[in-house]
Amino acid sequence: MTPYAALYGRRCRSPVHWDEVEERVLLEPEIVQLTSDIVTQIRYRMRTAQSRQKSYAGRRRRDLEFVVCDHVFLKMSPMKGVMRFGRGGKLNPRYIGPFEILERVGTLAYCLALPPGLAAVHNVLYVSMLRRYISNLSHVLNYEPLQLNPELAFEERPIQILA
Repeated sequence: MTPYAALYGRRCRSPVHWDEVEERVLLEPEIVQLTSDIVTQIRYRMRTAQSRQKSYAGRRRRDLEFVVCDHVFLKMSPMKGVMRFGRGGKLNPRYIGPFEILERVGTLAYCLALPPGLAAVHNVLYVSMLRRYISNLSHVLNYEPLQLNPELAFEERPIQILA
């Protein structure tokens, strides 16, 4: 059964199927020419739509390449509503790090030097989860180690009561 017949409960009535099974006659050349012109027009419009979509997708795409010994930030939650690395919520940082790149694995994956607190996280990560770290001498890194459970969760405790 064709998808059209499954959806609408009847056969598709294209010019090719206008004749019944019992009445097999040769189709007129005009009908064949009309059908081929319509198919050519459909192909042209599909090619136009594909090129338009490709131009939209290509505007924001950027090829990222890192070198060994570069430093990168690691994305905390790549998808909305998904908790990664035991942290979640809209006020938590989007990126953690910086971490050093140890080696390049394939064309789009990198091996990072992660701290022991993130030992449960696989150290080979796709390039979309990384962001370049631009070093600044006035930038002081206060990296506080995370105390993670085996389930990659942590307990939130107040540091100081203000009022």
